[in-house]
Amino acid sequence: MTRDELAGALALREFDAAAIRDQFDLAEALLSADSLDSAIGRLDRRHLAVLSAATTAAGSDGVLDPAALTAELERIEASDQIRGIRDELLDDLADRLLVVRDDDERVRVPSAVTTRLAARLGTDLPTATELAATPPPVLQPVDAVDRRLLARRGAEAAYATVTATAELVSAIGMQPARELAKGGLSLPDSKRLAEATGVELDELPRLFRRAVEAGLVTRDGAYWLESDLGGNWCLLPAAERWKLLADRWRDRIPPALRELVVRRTEVLSAADFRADVTWLYPAGGRWVDEGLDRLADEADALGLAVDGNPVDPGPTVVAGDLDRAAEEIGAWFPTPVDKVYLQHDLSVVAPGPLAPAVDARLRGFADLEARDLASTYRVTAASVNRGLAAGESAESIRAFLESISLTGMPQPLEYLVQEAARRFGSVRVAAAPPSDAPALASVRSDDGELIGTLEVDQSLSSLGLRRGGDHRLLSRFAPDLVFWALSDAKYPVAAEDADGRILRLKRHRLAPAPSPAPRADPVADLIERLSNGDGSPATEDAWLARQLEAAARAKETLTVTVRMPGGQTADYLLAPASVANGRLRARDRKADIERTLPLSAIAAVGPAPAE
Repeated sequence: MTRDELAGALALREFDAAAIRDQFDLAEALLSADSLDSAIGRLDRRHLAVLSAATTAAGSDGVLDPAALTAELERIEASDQIRGIRDELLDDLADRLLVVRDDDERVRVPSAVTTRLAARLGTDLPTATELAATPPPVLQPVDAVDRRLLARRGAEAAYATVTATAELVSAIGMQPARELAKGGLSLPDSKRLAEATGVELDELPRLFRRAVEAGLVTRDGAYWLESDLGGNWCLLPAAERWKLLADRWRDRIPPALRELVVRRTEVLSAADFRADVTWLYPAGGRWVDEGLDRLADEADALGLAVDGNPVDPGPTVVAGDLDRAAEEIGAWFPTPVDKVYLQHDLSVVAPGPLAPAVDARLRGFADLEARDLASTYRVTAASVNRGLAAGESAESIRAFLESISLTGMPQPLEYLVQEAARRFGSVRVAAAPPSDAPALASVRSDDGELIGTLEVDQSLSSLGLRRGGDHRLLSRFAPDLVFWALSDAKYPVAAEDADGRILRLKRHRLAPAPSPAPRADPVADLIERLSNGDGSPATEDAWLARQLEAAARAKETLTVTVRMPGGQTADYLLAPASVANGRLRARDRKADIERTLPLSAIAAVGPAPAE
């Protein structure tokens, strides 16, 4: 086999690649019961029926007689369809799984395959006759009316998931979440994120895992940050956001199971689909069960299933047509709006889900109070101060609000913005000069009374503020940390450089999206290791001994090429009996005598010629 052929075959088998030292170890591992079961489980019902017939038709040496196979297929009343795939099984599928071998002259079924399959037929597997004759189950497609109702319910769940995921990403962007040393988010961050997303605390890990798998958040040391991909994703329309999440879900489904989903044009219930798969792959076992679990996992949350039953966009996603699926499910999503009602009580009411760009800009200087199809925001002096610190001005805030308002600009709101802008920078935070070491941050204000208030404010006690003059306080913490602590405490704070120029700070810090980590490929490593034998005489002798020992255990006859004293070689048809002390003891099939040969005299071994 070529390296690619061997790699493809080994990827479908179960064995411990790290324990393989040479090709004999590999052969033994592939003939173990567990590894054979994994290969047999990859055969669908028709191919399994043909393999079952082949194990019966094969001779004692494992060689398969085509005429005997045809007769066995007739005996078990195999359909024309099954008889038609006989050559396909022997030339491709089963050969690729390494349960039969085709050397262009004859097909051989290893005795281990015959033994294992015989032990399972009629016990945990149907008999050969049942495999060939049992019709598929009668399945009832989901009614068209029910499908439409299910699609609407699924779309509602999908929209809720997209919205909650976006809230999670935004909340982490505003304030990073800490990862515990033992794994998982810290409890305070978990509670904060659960409240921001509107999900129960025990549902947050699943929501967070979805964001991690999609690359929307990334870990930097002990903290999770919003990735640049997450920042861009939050600005996309809801259907486009959903498409990325659905694509990541599809990536977790085994390709073979994807084919089972898309092979049917009708939508089946979850129970009927499982019955269909189980009938088609009666030996499927773990790979089928795990694949079905992956298929069901999060399908409800993404609107691809309702109560475990698939809905219309599901097969479309599995087939890889994400654009069409997004269009189908997006048709049920609420239409976004770009206008709001500005109220005299300083609230902002959106009559529908705000367009992502409008929502992102508004959140820069307003706090989200209630998130639903109609969301409510509130403008406060602290939220306006946050926007000013990020680069907004009173004029830019007023202009933006007027551009999206359906009710004009209420006078109380305009007054709040102007007053917040007037007071902005009453408190300044900068890096402390070296002479103030070990202090890292300096807090100053021309208002001595305000400095006194900061000094005794218990909510700021963790900063350890201490006097550095009549109008100045010092802290051992970094300037940006001190700045955001004062901002959270609703003080009109601004950051400045050493020359007193105001710096624009954004709490919203993006991290590069994580690059996919290279996955270890134990199969590729194994093939490389087997291909790089050192070729020394000791290795060659050990290799020869392993071949002869394997033939002795299998009671096989080999063609053994022996070096003669004059430099010539002679071929003997030998049945190895044992290998010990560097010598082979074997039965000469032609002369019918026992021979003992030194391994050093053996030039080569090969299979016995076909009779």
